[in-house]
Formats: sequence, structure tokens, C-alpha cells
Amino acid sequence: MKELQDRILKDGVAMNEDILKVDSFINHQVDPELMLHIGQEFAAHFKDQGITKIATIESSGIAPALMTAQCMGLPLIILKKQPSKVLNDNLYQTEVTSFTKGTSYELTLSSKFISENDHVLIIDDFLANGEAATGAMRLLRKAHATIAGIGILIEKSFQPGHEKLISQGLDVYSLARIGHMEAGRIEFIE
Repeated sequence: MKELQDRILKDGVAMNEDILKVDSFINHQVDPELMLHIGQEFAAHFKDQGITKIATIESSGIAPALMTAQCMGLPLIILKKQPSKVLNDNLYQTEVTSFTKGTSYELTLSSKFISENDHVLIIDDFLANGEAATGAMRLLRKAHATIAGIGILIEKSFQPGHEKLISQGLDVYSLARIGHMEAGRIEFIE
């Protein structure tokens, strides 16, 4: 998506070969017009696939996932990060390791909002090693829901996440694919 690539080049900051700051338009401050266009792009790509719900992990994925849900006329499920296990029979839980933060967290999903009848599209801000997306899939599969695909805003194609997910037969649609990154420099893969 050229609009997202242009915005990354204009306002994104490559800190080093692993970290890209996009806090001025995706994480801390959100550009609603850009998020609307992202939602429209995901809705167009994943249309007519029988999707019943959109899911994302809090918090940076919420804005693009909400716009995607709005464009598709579907509910949004937010997978919550919990610091520790909550003993509750109504929750699905799994542990996820964050590449960016180098920490692990409990990801939770209430059983009230998901069922075996759901075909879910996962939306996330970044794809690096694929741990967050894999954790989201584990939770959804615990509820016997099926995965329609994964929409990613920014993929770090030089890391193994994309291959990890497509090797499972998933439709991974990334709007901006970065082939190389270093301090002050970003190169996209078309």
C-alpha cells in the first residue's frame, strides 16, 4: 500500500536493523484517515471469505482492526494482554513472547465472544518473528474457531514471521513489506 509506505518513509524512524518507530501515526498518535484507508484495503482483500469477526491484540492493532471491522460490518474482538494467569474457566489463555520488548505476556480471550462457528481475520501492526500472530491463532483455535487470514500493516520481511505463517497455509496480507532496515534507512519489497 503506497500510502502506508510513503508515510513510513516520511514519519517512521528506523532506530536500527530491528526497531521501527511509527508512534506518530500508528501507536501513540493515530492518523484516523490512514487507518480508514488501511481498513478499506484489508476489507477489499479479504471480502467474500465468510469472515464473521475481526481480532487483534491490544493495543497498537486496535485502530486498524477497528477500521477493518467497520468496513466489513463485523464485530472486533480485542485479545487482552494479562501480566499473569487469571483463574477463570471462561477465558482462553496462552503465553506470547514479544520480539520488540523481549518479554512474555499472557494473552487472553473471553469464551463469551468466540465460538466454533467463527471464521476470524486477525489484524496486527507488525510482523517480525510471528509470535504474536501465532499466539492469537492458538487462542482462536482453542475455541475451535477457524482463521481466515492475517492482515499486517508493516512486515519485517527479513525476519522469519512471514514464512512461519504462510507455511501453515495462511493468507498473510502485508500492506508494507520491509526488506532491509538500518538506522535512518528503510527499503521496501514490492
